[in-house]
Amino acid sequence: MVSEETGTTTSTPVCSSAESAEPRPHPTRAWATRLVTVGIVLTALNLRPAITSFGALLEDVRDGLGMSGSVAGLLTSVPPLCFAVFGVMAPRLARRFGPGAVVCAGMVAITAGLAIRPYTGSAVGFLAASALALMGIAVSNVLMPVIVKRWFPDRVGSMTGLYSMALALGTSAAAAVTVPVTDALGGGWQSGLAVWAGLAAAAVLPWIGLVRARGADPRDAERTRAAHPAPRETGGLRITRSRTAWALAVFFGLQATAAYITMGWMAQIFRDAGVSAGTAGLLLAVTMVMGVPLAFVIPRLATRMPHQGPIVVALGVCGLAGYAGLYLAPAGGAWAWALLLGVSNCAFPLALTMVGMRARTGAGVAQLSAFAQSTGYLISIPGPLLVGVLYQHSGGWGLPIALMAALMIPQIAVGVLAGRDRTVEDEAARGPRP
Repeated sequence: MVSEETGTTTSTPVCSSAESAEPRPHPTRAWATRLVTVGIVLTALNLRPAITSFGALLEDVRDGLGMSGSVAGLLTSVPPLCFAVFGVMAPRLARRFGPGAVVCAGMVAITAGLAIRPYTGSAVGFLAASALALMGIAVSNVLMPVIVKRWFPDRVGSMTGLYSMALALGTSAAAAVTVPVTDALGGGWQSGLAVWAGLAAAAVLPWIGLVRARGADPRDAERTRAAHPAPRETGGLRITRSRTAWALAVFFGLQATAAYITMGWMAQIFRDAGVSAGTAGLLLAVTMVMGVPLAFVIPRLATRMPHQGPIVVALGVCGLAGYAGLYLAPAGGAWAWALLLGVSNCAFPLALTMVGMRARTGAGVAQLSAFAQSTGYLISIPGPLLVGVLYQHSGGWGLPIALMAALMIPQIAVGVLAGRDRTVEDEAARGPRP
């Protein structure tokens, strides 16, 4: 059943007899559920093209705007920084306006940023418009697990899987088709980047329908809290007292570090090993596409297990095997290493699933999601930069690959801790337990 709970994970409908007197009728639950599902999928498709489409045309953008290498490097580091800074605002905005309204505004911000940035005519303007789009992505990143928890409390795994699969599809599609689309549109990088604003605009529509139908008015949240009072007011949750919250934040940060290193450097590792540029690009695409089917399977499996530690270990072992292969025979087993690292990178949908499972209430999920993602993205910022420094100073990939493998060990350890069957509300209330 569909639920709009704010303070509880029950699936009991929240529409009360008092609400029937409102002049604006609510849609049926079946209609609203379909609209939410469409909104979730379209939103997920738009959470990475702003990043991967730019990466596909980086050299063209640099030449067109006269960017220095340092400015281009700054642009590649901006996404996790924006995710960390702006993601913190999401729970407060959601409490004030409702998560649906905030995600709707986020999609509008993405649309505007993607439409404006190719035509600003300067590196500063391009950076500012990119930051606008990334702000929309950041708040939507945080609130997607919240919306899944509220609307589908008994289907967290399957809906998180659907969302994660769409996110992976959007990521890989933008990387794969931006250049061909640019060529088809006449070869101008501006049109090749701006075309993704159309997909973002489509994602605005279902959220407008939901906001208009169910209301982003804060009074709706007040009615929900009155109908379903929580044992403890989650707005005062001291999330930093929860050991599980910290473990999940570090796990999120380390898996994000591995993902950004993979996206930024794996193709270059293969090219330096003698693999052709075209094949290196295909290998990176294989790694990214692995997330499409597995992102649907892993969350469903995770929700059926009381402890997600075994999945964390399995993904970590795949990562260690992939890095060992890159170190010992990067060209000889390139396809195998790409597949293994693609499996390992599916720690991302697992982390999202655990966010929904480690909190009992909708508000708790919002706070945990903001804390884990903001802290995690801050942790991920130095990784790709450090890999570049080690590569430059060592003259090879031995040390960077060793660093990647070494980071997988604490990722497994904290992932096992985050996967225990506990809730952050309970831990925060009585302090962390051993």
